[in-house]
Amino acid sequence: MGLVTGMPSFFACFFVNSRKNSINKVYNQLFIFYFTGTGNALSAANWIAEIAREYDIKTKIIKITPSLKINSTDFSRQTLVGFCYPTHGFNAPPIVIDFCIRFPKLKNRVFLLNTRAGMKLYKLFTPGLSGLAQLLPALILRAKGLKVIGFQPMDLPSNWISIHPGIREKVVDSIFERCEKKTKRFAARTFNGDKTYKGWLSFPFDLFVSPISILYYFLGRFFLAKSFIADFNCNSCGLCIKECPIKAIKLKNGRPFWTHKCESCMHCMNVCPKRAIQSPHLFVLPLWWAVMFVIPVSIVRFLSTPGDFISKHFDLFIWITLFIIAFPIIFGSYRILHFLMKFRFFSWLITYTSLTKFRFWRRYFAPKRYLDK
Repeated sequence: MGLVTGMPSFFACFFVNSRKNSINKVYNQLFIFYFTGTGNALSAANWIAEIAREYDIKTKIIKITPSLKINSTDFSRQTLVGFCYPTHGFNAPPIVIDFCIRFPKLKNRVFLLNTRAGMKLYKLFTPGLSGLAQLLPALILRAKGLKVIGFQPMDLPSNWISIHPGIREKVVDSIFERCEKKTKRFAARTFNGDKTYKGWLSFPFDLFVSPISILYYFLGRFFLAKSFIADFNCNSCGLCIKECPIKAIKLKNGRPFWTHKCESCMHCMNVCPKRAIQSPHLFVLPLWWAVMFVIPVSIVRFLSTPGDFISKHFDLFIWITLFIIAFPIIFGSYRILHFLMKFRFFSWLITYTSLTKFRFWRRYFAPKRYLDK
């Protein structure tokens, strides 16, 4: 939690000169709380801190961890609070939501910046969606007494390597250059005392996907926690266990085992020096198809007869059946998978039916130059 420093930038100087003296009377301290899996949110936090330095605002960047505790006495009336974090399942990561719930009651101002799955098609930058990623933390913090003065989504590169290969380096650089400018403009406006609510521009679309946000928080993230394995190239170096920001990986029978705490932040898969962490597509996709559709529908159809109570409320019973059977099947099957990975043939079969195994399936991490500041 050291003082953040950085080199002056064109954008900082451009926005600073006009109102710097007056603003220093408003904010003299900035706390940025961040959570990141692959460095996107940390990059945004560093950009904001760089502009804060131009305003002579003492800044601390603090990583959100499960054990992080905040003392309200560290905050003065002139302390600005910021949150930078990724969007998981169209929601804020559960660790961020839990931290907001534990956050002390304060009267300070706060801004929220969430990174989303940005992509690029030819020369067109495509945005991601926030869902409840901004709204839910904002409501929690508002209930704590904080005043939300900024909602800023930032479409940094998508990092969901289980679904798609990492974005090419040239495209990553262009997305980062664009987002750096936008983030610094947002920071300058904030330090000038302005309010920024750009997050509301996508609110109709975010509201549309909000049911997915809720399902992710209560169900989906537990399924995704069971979508990682360590293949036969794993040398038990323990790096994934050591660096997991949620402490969700443990060693079981000599192999990494992903617990239900995993939030699919992709950190482990992207930092493994052996590229030994895979998404077992041959295991995950057929299993989820069976659990989400085939088994619930078959059970409800078997139990119902035309015109009875169950058939009249068919969808409701599908959901009830899904919740009853999903967790036991997913968790039980993953334990079996973890056990079978000890055997060379089975490990080979699962590994080479995982797209993440192949070299064309690039890994992703934010460029190092944006992290070391």
